[in-house]
Amino acid sequence: MNMHSRSRKALGIAVASALALTLAGCAREGGGGGASGGGASPGITDTAVKLGISTPLSGATAGPGTCTVAGVTAYFGAKNAEGGVAFGDGKTRTVEIEALDDGYDPQRAKANYDSLKGDVFAMTAGLGTPTNRAWRDAAIADEVPQVLVMTGDPLFSDTEESPWQLGFVPIYQNEGEAFGKLLASSGGAHKVAILSQNDDYGAGYVEGFKSAVEGAGNVQIVGELTYEATDTSVDAQITQLAASGADVIFNAMSVTPLTVSALQKAQQLNWLPRWFLPSNTSSPGAVVEPGGGAAFPAIYSVSFAKAPASPAFAEDEDVRTYLAALKEHGNYPDAPAFPHCQWSWMVGATLEQAFAKMTAPTREDFMRALRSIENFEAPLMLPGTAVSTTEAGQPAVPTVVVQKYNGKGYDTVEAFE
Repeated sequence: MNMHSRSRKALGIAVASALALTLAGCAREGGGGGASGGGASPGITDTAVKLGISTPLSGATAGPGTCTVAGVTAYFGAKNAEGGVAFGDGKTRTVEIEALDDGYDPQRAKANYDSLKGDVFAMTAGLGTPTNRAWRDAAIADEVPQVLVMTGDPLFSDTEESPWQLGFVPIYQNEGEAFGKLLASSGGAHKVAILSQNDDYGAGYVEGFKSAVEGAGNVQIVGELTYEATDTSVDAQITQLAASGADVIFNAMSVTPLTVSALQKAQQLNWLPRWFLPSNTSSPGAVVEPGGGAAFPAIYSVSFAKAPASPAFAEDEDVRTYLAALKEHGNYPDAPAFPHCQWSWMVGATLEQAFAKMTAPTREDFMRALRSIENFEAPLMLPGTAVSTTEAGQPAVPTVVVQKYNGKGYDTVEAFE
């Protein structure tokens, strides 16, 4: 998907020139959430709606960032090809998406929001905690929806402080807690080393993990270090943690190249613990295989989405439909290396659910509709998970299942092995 050079180019789902003419009459100065003179909020007409995305399309996180655009683009590309999306107000609309590259830089993310807010109906799908936080307060003040974004930051699920926002993926604490519960219930004695990102992302994972193992007599944390998201190496941290004698490493990292190098460095030191990897950096093709993951006794992650690379889903109807649309409409010809492609496909399905519940073409009614979704089994969801947006303090997907790497993909597990 060659998107690095297309910083302002819309992703071609609807005819941009025609949409620009229809939107001109309803866009308001400043992009506030209230209705314009014609009764509609900015970015929506009787025939079309426009969504904005700020996400990393270049730099170290370009792989997952590109996927956050590809999946939702593919979803609505397929819907547009069928005639559009049916809204609850009786209108059928095509969906256009404009994605801008922020390079995982908060300042660029804020600038992207400022350039889009008056033209789009809502912002969605973009990757990153610091980048989404950079314009969170502005979106609240402007009453612009910032929804189903790819961050596990609990701030985006606080309905009182963030009435215009909603995260999509499980909050970091939920993922960390799932890991901790699995380990604490194993019965065996384990020494754990922790390497986490020195920000709210890493802190959230560690908080959830520690809360789950607190009081567990079989789990001892023997080393705990951090790294900066801007670091180019974690060799020193891995070397120090290897000396701890830990048989398990809880590795709360968001940077793909650093996760790969951490796996490789541990092998160079002949340190072969069991690994816990966050969903964000657990891709079989982009992380585990390049990192030589098969050398370790086990690698665990968490998920809520079916993985196309897993043999268990090779003939799955959801997966086959998704892969075909990703190639035809998402400008993504290869099998996705990152789960974010699946996640953003599910974002598209969730947005369609909200659109179907809207009775007025306004941002306010969209937020009402979005926050009324319960137990929606979006395409590609794993059994036992669902989209539910009504629970205060929780994102659209509040639950995960723990999985173990099987050499190609992941299998759901009930016990630590």
